[in-house]
Amino acid sequence: MAGNPFDDLKSCVVPNTSRYYFVSREEAKKVLDACPDAQWRLVFALCRYGGLRCPSEVVRLEWSHVDWANGRMTVPSPKTEHHPGGECRQIPLFPELVPHLQQVFEQAEPGTEAIITRYRQPNQNLGTQLQRIIRKAGLKPWPKLFQNLRSTRETELAEHFPMHVVCEWIGNSQPVAARHYLQVTDEHFRRAVQNPVQHRTGTKYTEAHGQQQADAEQGVYGSVQASAEKQAHGDMAVVGVTGLEPVTSSL
Repeated sequence: MAGNPFDDLKSCVVPNTSRYYFVSREEAKKVLDACPDAQWRLVFALCRYGGLRCPSEVVRLEWSHVDWANGRMTVPSPKTEHHPGGECRQIPLFPELVPHLQQVFEQAEPGTEAIITRYRQPNQNLGTQLQRIIRKAGLKPWPKLFQNLRSTRETELAEHFPMHVVCEWIGNSQPVAARHYLQVTDEHFRRAVQNPVQHRTGTKYTEAHGQQQADAEQGVYGSVQASAEKQAHGDMAVVGVTGLEPVTSSL
């Protein structure tokens, strides 16, 4: 036979759901409390609450990428840079990220460009370190240490925002998100089996559900702009016009 008749057929990658794991906020807090310093807390927060790839995206962040005034951060993305427009993406400065960013900013030496300076060497195995931190927190390491954090964040965001927006922030496509990221959680089951009296069909339920979602977005994600402006105009050090690098108090 001259050739393989199956060469033109695309392979089908079946996701291994046994390696899915939803890292709850309670677990995330325990891990954050067990981190050795502010930079490790920021590394973990960027993955769990920013959905960043680690280490490739985390170690490339610079202070010039942080736009406090507009509540955004530019994330360089080596994995997708070969796609048109994929060299970077913007994500909101989620409220869960801001305090960790601020603490590292305040500790940075004047003129420092890189946000993460202590854990960026090629010989530093962040996965091994994270396993130790998770165990120190009294937890069992989940199957895919950093990818499960991204998956958890994308699953959370999908509850509150349109998928095209979520995928833009996470840096993947909707088919990839559906196959490899979005999880069915215990919370989904809990809501589904609630007392049917609480879930009457019709206008009342629709309105209540819509208001509940709006309240969640306002409470959890609606403060992104306010948090960013607070940092830009109140709590943060003055930033020069050349960028957002840490500056001395004399500027």
